[in-house]
Amino acid sequence: MSTRASSTSDDGSILLLTIFYGFLCLVVVLLGASATSLYLERSRLFSLADGAALAGAESFALEDVTPTASGFRPTLDSAEVAAAVAEYLAVAPTTRFESLMVEQAETLDGRSATVTLSAWWRPPLLSLLVPEGLRLEVTAVGRSVFG
Repeated sequence: MSTRASSTSDDGSILLLTIFYGFLCLVVVLLGASATSLYLERSRLFSLADGAALAGAESFALEDVTPTASGFRPTLDSAEVAAAVAEYLAVAPTTRFESLMVEQAETLDGRSATVTLSAWWRPPLLSLLVPEGLRLEVTAVGRSVFG
């Protein structure tokens, strides 16, 4: 009868639960760190694209400003927008972005500059649950307004 009592004992079950919950906490921390890193990298890339769009929106010459019924409006050219974006990215701090590319830098309507940038994101810690990296792509639109 003593063998039956020892086989139904709970000895060791707490250790298994502790190991499981420790593993679960480690997975949650790794996923949280990766998600935070992805969010911050996208925010940095969007800030860079926003600055580039602003530089592109300000790429007009004074001769390109025309008076309209609602005020003065600049007319943008896609080649000038692309040149202004390239000039902005040449002086902006872009070393932290891996494989930074300008996907689009143009004006679609002659009044606003549209800039699309892409870069690779790598997770801070490699694990089986997170991919080795993702290509991030952000789009920003800038428009010049005379007050």
